[in-house]
Amino acid sequence: QRLGAGGAAGAAAGAETLTRVLAYADRVRGLQTSDAVAEIARLGDPGESAPLQMQLALALAQTRNPADLARATALMQRVAASTQADSQPLQALARVLAARYLEQRRVEDDRDRQVAQLKEAQRRIDHLNDRIEALRAIERSFGRPSGTARPSP
Repeated sequence: QRLGAGGAAGAAAGAETLTRVLAYADRVRGLQTSDAVAEIARLGDPGESAPLQMQLALALAQTRNPADLARATALMQRVAASTQADSQPLQALARVLAARYLEQRRVEDDRDRQVAQLKEAQRRIDHLNDRIEALRAIERSFGRPSGTARPSP
């Protein structure tokens, strides 16, 4: 299918937008949490701009904060569902990242649940060890029987 002059210009602009978003993603990928928070503050409210929404979502995903990850997911889903022209070249990437963020959130929730179970199991082990030690102390308090036992008549 051939693109007219307007279609070719639109495709080029879309490719440029996608390239800029990918370059931004590569830049923020290595940010420390404090730097990501500063970047989020710098970006502010993205309004209805799909590229800015994606940039904010990419920065939010770097904070390792469940609430920020949920917000990043929502922003990616907004871009994926948008009918605005500036969102078209970004929609496939937005869908992939939204799915990845949802999976990351599920994995983090599973990890948190396992950490809680581990802590509870360790607490029970410590409690049982304390009880065993208390029983040993009781056993020691009875003293040792003498080595010579008298036969019964």
